[in-house]
Amino acid sequence: MNENNALIPFRIHVPQADLDDLRGRLAHTRWPDPVPGRDDPADFSRGIPLAYLKDLAEHWRDGFDWRAQEAELNRHEQFTTVVDGQTFHGVHARSARPAAVPLLLNHGWPGSFVEYQRLIPLLTDDFHVVVLSPPGFGFSTPLSGTGWEFARTAAAFAEIMTRLGYERFASHGTDIGTATVGRLAADHPERVIATHLGAERRWLGLIGDVFPYPEGLSDDETAQIAAIRADAAAERGYLEMQHHRPDTIGAALADSPVGQLAWIAEKYKTGTEGAHRTPDETVDRDHLLANVSLYWFTRSGPSSAQFYYETAHAGPPPSTESEVPTGWAVFDTHPLMRRAFDPHGAVGHWSEFAAGGHYPAMEEPKLLADDLRAFFLGRV
Repeated sequence: MNENNALIPFRIHVPQADLDDLRGRLAHTRWPDPVPGRDDPADFSRGIPLAYLKDLAEHWRDGFDWRAQEAELNRHEQFTTVVDGQTFHGVHARSARPAAVPLLLNHGWPGSFVEYQRLIPLLTDDFHVVVLSPPGFGFSTPLSGTGWEFARTAAAFAEIMTRLGYERFASHGTDIGTATVGRLAADHPERVIATHLGAERRWLGLIGDVFPYPEGLSDDETAQIAAIRADAAAERGYLEMQHHRPDTIGAALADSPVGQLAWIAEKYKTGTEGAHRTPDETVDRDHLLANVSLYWFTRSGPSSAQFYYETAHAGPPPSTESEVPTGWAVFDTHPLMRRAFDPHGAVGHWSEFAAGGHYPAMEEPKLLADDLRAFFLGRV
């Protein structure tokens, strides 16, 4: 990685022609015929409801102000740099305190650096905040080639932190970002101060496939996990497609803004104990559309799907075990979470919150900021 290591200043400016093209495409959407009896905009049992999607698309076309979102995102310093032939985009929000802790934030899919828009101002009193977009996400596009998975991405992130002048840094991740921070800690334990993972109850759906069943479950607890596993299986369509056929879905995502909107917005419908929230109830509508717009303007719907294919076909996942201190914050928690993922109480910092879910930086930014501060500042 001894190529030109320049950090090139970057500002977002989507050409007006692209905004006009998006509006025109939305205005000429070819909608599916409605299915009789499927008119409840809150019924996501078969995917995103047509009535809800039409309303969201109309707001995207006529009520959403991308230029206002663009201006907000440009309040933070940004850069691009090339590592291993791949262009990477980063946000660098420096603290007014020179001695503040460098903190690297890692998002997953269908997130982006937009996900941290409301979290960053809550952290900069204590941290130099860095948000790096993985290959194929956001402005870390277009892809330079195949082979970009967790380990290679973690190595690139470590190099970028060096270029920013941070020899030691803390790291936080959610979703597939947890695997990236795990690789960083495993491969660079001398550099990573500590890692913080954002988790949620839906991780229990991985029990039996990725993680073992906890010991000593009652019949009722086994039934609870079975119900969560069933819900998780119903959510797995996007995962199977992106793991195995990213080129197929990629063509649709690059050509149809409503297709891209449906593909992402459905994932903001969040399940909680005894209830379900629609995307509008989970996160602010314009914040959601800013994220979807970024995917559309950068064509990162197709390229982010490639990341899933690469990780699924990279062979057995390398170990992420390390001696680096690790903290967990579990959102929309469930009584079985700690028994499942920390059965021996080895995690020194374990926080659980009834609120939030898959997107804690968007849903509960203050809760997440307070937990990051409590965990990291006690270790430096």
